[in-house]
Amino acid sequence: MWLLAGLLLLSGCSTIYYNTMEKLGFEKRDILVDRVEDARDSQNEARETFRSALARFQSVVETPDTPLNAKYEEVLDAYENSEDAAEDVRERIDKVEDVAGALFAEWKDELDRYESASLRRSSEQKLQETRRHYNQLIDQMHEAESRMDPVLQAFEDQMLFLKHNLNAQAIASLESELVRMQDDVDSLIRDMERSIKESEAFIQRFRNRE
Repeated sequence: MWLLAGLLLLSGCSTIYYNTMEKLGFEKRDILVDRVEDARDSQNEARETFRSALARFQSVVETPDTPLNAKYEEVLDAYENSEDAAEDVRERIDKVEDVAGALFAEWKDELDRYESASLRRSSEQKLQETRRHYNQLIDQMHEAESRMDPVLQAFEDQMLFLKHNLNAQAIASLESELVRMQDDVDSLIRDMERSIKESEAFIQRFRNRE
C-alpha cells in the first residue's frame, strides 16, 4: 500500500494520493504537519549549506597560493550544493501549499454539512484562525525563499568569473564582492531562521489540538 501511495504522489495526482492516504489512516492535517516539518528541516539544511558555501568562497579568496583550478573547483562545488539546497526548499514549500490547499478546501466544503449552527460557526472560526496562522507561515517561507535567488546569483557570478578568468588578478578582484555576499547570506539566514521558528509554532499549534 505504501508503494501505491508513493506512485500516486509521484504521478502528481494529489487528490487520489490524499484519498488513498486517508484510507490508510493519514488525514490531510497529518500530512500538512509532516510537510511543514520537512520544509523546516530543508530550510535548516539550506541555511547551513549557504553558510558553508560562503565560508568556502572566503577561503578561496584568502588563500592566494592555492592553484587556480583548485579554487574554481571549490567554488563550483559550493555553488552547486547551494543550488541543490535551494531547489529542495522550493519543492518542500510547494508540497506544503498543495496539501494546505486541499485541506482548507475540504474543510470549507464540509461546513455545509453541519446541522448545528453553533457547531458550524465554531468550526468556521477555527478554519479562519488556522488559515491565518498558515498564511503567516507560508508568507515567511516565501520571504526566506525569495532571499535565496540573489545569494545564488552572487555565487554564480563568482563561479563564472573564476571559470572565465582563471588568473591571480581575478582572485584578487573577488575580495570586493565578499562584503556584499556576506550581507546577502546574513539576510538569507535571518529570514530562514524566522521561517523555521514560524514552522515550529505552526506544528506545535496543531499538536496541541490532538
